[in-house]
Amino acid sequence: WNGPLKTTQSSPVPRPGAPQVAQSSCATRPCTIPGLSSLTRLLSCFSPSSLTGKEALSHFPSLGAPGGSGPAKGHQKQCELLQLSRRQKRLCRREPGLAETLRDAIRLGILECQFQFRSERWNCSLEGRPSLLKRGFKETAFLYAVSSAALTHSLARACSAGRMERCTCDDSPGLENRKAWQWGVCGDNLKYSTKFLKKFLGQKRIGKDLRAKVDIHNTNVGIKAVKNGLKTTCKCHGVSGSCAVRTCWKQLSPFHEIGRLLKLRYDDAVKVFSTSNDAVGHSELAGPHRHGHSAKQPALPRPTDLVYVEDSPSFCRPSKYSLGTAGRTCSREGNCDSMCCGRGYNTQSRLVTFSCHCQVRWCCYVECQQCMQEEVVYSCKQ
Repeated sequence: WNGPLKTTQSSPVPRPGAPQVAQSSCATRPCTIPGLSSLTRLLSCFSPSSLTGKEALSHFPSLGAPGGSGPAKGHQKQCELLQLSRRQKRLCRREPGLAETLRDAIRLGILECQFQFRSERWNCSLEGRPSLLKRGFKETAFLYAVSSAALTHSLARACSAGRMERCTCDDSPGLENRKAWQWGVCGDNLKYSTKFLKKFLGQKRIGKDLRAKVDIHNTNVGIKAVKNGLKTTCKCHGVSGSCAVRTCWKQLSPFHEIGRLLKLRYDDAVKVFSTSNDAVGHSELAGPHRHGHSAKQPALPRPTDLVYVEDSPSFCRPSKYSLGTAGRTCSREGNCDSMCCGRGYNTQSRLVTFSCHCQVRWCCYVECQQCMQEEVVYSCKQ
């Protein structure tokens, strides 16, 4: 039917094991992103409340007081509040829509990180993130990768959605922008996104700095993950649904798929060290020997490998890197033993209200009853 659909349902109840996001005070203070490492710190400045993995990008509320009366002044104010480097501020002011797109990327990255690590000892919490980013752990590698991936993805989507003034649809062969907008087939502009991102982050001279090499490598892993998810989508135009004319364009995979891929990369991350390469005249990253490689030469990490230089802490107890796992909910049949670090877990029963026995009434709403059931929750001991 075409009428409105009404539902009667109870208030949502948090799921055990759902990612918990700490509150932040960044709404009243500016944040800095002079480079990618600082951009990952900016992730701690926002506090999204839930994640489905399928939600569309949305704007964040403005930081601080509204800036000016017009859109141009508002954009300038957003760039100033972000406190970018002088060069990045200049780029931001020349790119209307960039400040909002950065917020989209931040939200996208932090939600996906917390979703992928919701059942791990380190659950991508905001607490301890500045200290974590100063080290070379596997978790730091994931933060760099997911941040760069979220930036790349958000910029490309912002172009196709018309939220960036200096870019538009992708340049798929045979598809003019005017036709793309008319037919609703505007492709995600990954080419512009990656080009602008390299310009925005800047090129650093890293020399023999092992940590800088690792950070740049993991940054590129995130960008490559987005590129690998680029698909060609086609749409038919013709009489009675025939495919006499077909239009094709490029479309990015949902970011949830990219996050899942990066989590697999994290699980297989490679510990590396720096080695001198006399053939090319500079140092490069090297990892453990792989099957089929010469034992005399260390194996180079693959472009798709996440790399790290330090073994991670256990994250069991509160530290400068995390709040520990005490009080975290877990699955008795799944991860309680690992998450609780051998301390055991508490068992608690609670009543949960939910909608049940729903029926469609003519016309046009759904009528539901309120049911209750007992739910057992397991949480790690102190």
